[in-house]
Amino acid sequence: MKALRRIQTKSSFPSSPWTHLRSAFVLVTSSSPASCSSSSDPHRLKSPWSRRKRKKPLTLRRWKRLFTPEGRLRNGGVDLLKKVRSRGIDPSIRSEVWPFLLGVCDFNSSEEERGVTRTWRRKAYERLRRQCRRLQRQNSGTLKLNKINKTTQDGHSSWSLGQDSDSSCSDDAFTEDIGYMSDVSCKLDRDYSTGSRLLVSESSDSDSSDENDSVQIFTSSEERDENSTSSSSVYISRTKEDFVTWQRIIRLDAVRADTEWTPYSSSQAMVSEERARRAAEAVFLKDYNHLEPSKIFHAARLVAVLEAYALHDPEIGYCQGMSDLLSPILSVIPEDYEAFWCFVGFMKKARQNFRLDEVGITRQLNIVSKIIKSKDSQLYKHLEKVKAEDCFFVYRMVLVMFRRELSLEQTLHLWEVVWADQAAVRAGIGKSSWSHRIKQRAPPTDDLLLYTIAASVLQRRKLIIDKYNSMEEILWECHSMVGKLDVWKLLDDAHDLIVTLHTKIT
Repeated sequence: MKALRRIQTKSSFPSSPWTHLRSAFVLVTSSSPASCSSSSDPHRLKSPWSRRKRKKPLTLRRWKRLFTPEGRLRNGGVDLLKKVRSRGIDPSIRSEVWPFLLGVCDFNSSEEERGVTRTWRRKAYERLRRQCRRLQRQNSGTLKLNKINKTTQDGHSSWSLGQDSDSSCSDDAFTEDIGYMSDVSCKLDRDYSTGSRLLVSESSDSDSSDENDSVQIFTSSEERDENSTSSSSVYISRTKEDFVTWQRIIRLDAVRADTEWTPYSSSQAMVSEERARRAAEAVFLKDYNHLEPSKIFHAARLVAVLEAYALHDPEIGYCQGMSDLLSPILSVIPEDYEAFWCFVGFMKKARQNFRLDEVGITRQLNIVSKIIKSKDSQLYKHLEKVKAEDCFFVYRMVLVMFRRELSLEQTLHLWEVVWADQAAVRAGIGKSSWSHRIKQRAPPTDDLLLYTIAASVLQRRKLIIDKYNSMEEILWECHSMVGKLDVWKLLDDAHDLIVTLHTKIT
């Protein structure tokens, strides 16, 4: 059943055969088997993450100075991204900065505009949560994305969340394309997870019962062509059984979540037992009596946000490993609705890791393989010899983005730099005047994480070549990296790889 995804635990990898797509990629060769670090080169360009160049993180005072009196980011967000990319972010302001990095807040929006969009983001999340509760209470029926025979003014076909045959839920399609600050009865948001647009009906506060909620998804013709077998087919059809399966796995993962986040959220760590149990009951969490109140509360938040995401993005639904990505966000963002939209922004890129066909994972592992082959032909030949050139041994690093190899604080630093790069690419900043100097260093890239993963392997090249004679042994070495990596050294080495190879690796 499609809802039963690969199981990714801390001690095991998927048991299904790995799909080899080597023939689809052209690997770039190199005649110099140099190690990742090139510190001996006197002409080496200094990395923005070098220990000698690294400055203090972005502070509250500097953060406030980045805004105009109207609350807009100066210079279109370029100054913010440059600072985050080279400095990181002070923990005290992460909850304010992350929504910008993850595309929840527009770089050019004013403080007033962000207040308006924050209100309807909250309402959209609350509607998803009500639908989660309603679906959990119902015992039969089908959850589908049904095609509505209407087309929006900008050429999008309208899809709606289908209801049971006996449901009184309205399926009215709002087809108007609306402006950013329009006062009409709907609000339009950019879905950073799928490239679609999520439209949530907001008829009135009094019309807020579960049965009157309606969520519609607008999918472009390009996306339909890519994801469906024919232009007339219904792309996604999810049964209640799928959603029930996701709910069960989400709850299992939530109660087993680690508590490394505790020092980063004192308010959540000090939550009362009464409030924690109230939160658990609200999401029908079970088997939590052995947990401390803070862990119960965190588990309940995981359930609430992950369930809403499964409904928001039913193509992906829920896969084990997604809780690892959400947990740090919950430790920083105190409000569930805001954490949800940050997670949606994060999953714009990360969702490819959880596709059933594993095309996204395969593409990323092949890029890591390309980087290693281009940088160190000797190491790559050894990987070929032991049949590990597909780099499956870094599968977990790709899947949960170093979350299990790095400490939480190091993970947050890495993710912030990765997000800043992705935001720069998304905003086209890499092609602007900013790039004149950046090109002398490492240009922003969507694949910074993959260069960092390759750097972690290249740092152990001698050990891998001299001692390991099987993919299983290299996999063990990658697992043993836990707690032994320096995130800033990884970023420094990744910088060198990007400067050398970014024009060759595509």
